[in-house]
Amino acid sequence: MRTGEQPLSSDVVNYAPFTLLPSAVPRALFEQAYAVQQDFNLLVDAISQNKEFLEQTLASTIKVDDFTARLFRIYMQVLEEGLAQTVFLGINRSDYMFDCGLDGTAALKQIEINTIAASFGGLTSRTADVHRLVLKVLGKSKEASQLLPNNPAKGLALGIAKAWELYSSQSAVVMFLVEEIQRNIFDQRCVENELWNRNIRVIRRRFRDVFEKGSLDGSRRLYIDNQEVAVVYYREGYVPQTYDQQNWEARLLLERSRAVKCPDIATQLAGTKKVQQELSRPGTLEKLLPGRPEAVARLRATFAGLYSLDEGEEGDKIAATAIADPERFVLKPQREGGGNNLYGEELREVLQKIKDSPERTSYILMDKIKPQPALNYLLRAHSPLQVSECISELGIFGVYVRQGQEMVLNEAAGHLLRTKATQHADGGVAAGVAVLDTPYLV
Repeated sequence: MRTGEQPLSSDVVNYAPFTLLPSAVPRALFEQAYAVQQDFNLLVDAISQNKEFLEQTLASTIKVDDFTARLFRIYMQVLEEGLAQTVFLGINRSDYMFDCGLDGTAALKQIEINTIAASFGGLTSRTADVHRLVLKVLGKSKEASQLLPNNPAKGLALGIAKAWELYSSQSAVVMFLVEEIQRNIFDQRCVENELWNRNIRVIRRRFRDVFEKGSLDGSRRLYIDNQEVAVVYYREGYVPQTYDQQNWEARLLLERSRAVKCPDIATQLAGTKKVQQELSRPGTLEKLLPGRPEAVARLRATFAGLYSLDEGEEGDKIAATAIADPERFVLKPQREGGGNNLYGEELREVLQKIKDSPERTSYILMDKIKPQPALNYLLRAHSPLQVSECISELGIFGVYVRQGQEMVLNEAAGHLLRTKATQHADGGVAAGVAVLDTPYLV
């Protein structure tokens, strides 16, 4: 990874942080996470096509959360104009922890689903090889042979390549929409290289490049620097700080275009915390996935307790419960990127402050998942090596491609295990808290 001191230079880099040893993961829960991923792909896709559901679900949120409101306005504007896009590509990552019950048994519980810029599919494709080597050096060749192969970079590229193919223009390019400061560039390069290996041309551009050089022709084909863009793969655009007025205009231009957006703005909205909370209400999954009772059961089995803070008796009651017992809950804003959730005393203070304000509707509450800690060494550049009490989070990458109403591709594309010391409540690898890991199934 590029360093925090020189984030724009590839001359000075550090190794991505990782665990010294692979972490034990219950085989049954790992297989359950894989088995439900195609259902989550179908669910996200169904939500993205359901205007009434998104309108109703986000109605309270867009009154108090300007970022979600601006995304929603673009969504409505594009729908009113009529969609030019006919091929839809979803790359998501569903994240879980293993909740330890009072009797000691573990259960798979979903933290969230990321529908935009789900990262580390590239670097985690290399992590299992590192752990195989470590185990062999330790004389554990048998254990090394039991680590599963894992190549999300290839799986993600497969989805992008399929969308590019269905766009039906051999000369068109795939555009990675990237940050101004690209510390995690090598993770993206892994996916990019897979596309080059398929003879698909890739360009990297920022929102400001789209604003300055992007245009649509009469058929709403997207051009940048005189190159037609078949697929826009967002690795940026999920936090408010990204957007000034020019970048909002660039986003609108992209959304109006015929290019395949990954994700389109409806799919980004489908990944909001408010939607996650609404999905846990009785009957909601059945409406979104009619005639699929087995899928509904698989999905619901992974849900933790989720609670609305909308104004009214229900919201008042759960807010009071959380203020009285904050250790039971996590307070989640409508934000992606890690490091945003609130716990313990901080949760109590914030909720106490906003409990009588409409602002509370921009958050949801979730039951706090309590995994069983284990010991491991976390390796980070320039950090002392010491044994830490750790917890892990398992992510499953999903990829789907829909053309019109036909689902052309729907697959689980690999996994990501991230591990952090128990003293850190929140934050991922990019935030400097978690490290890359490999599951050792038990």
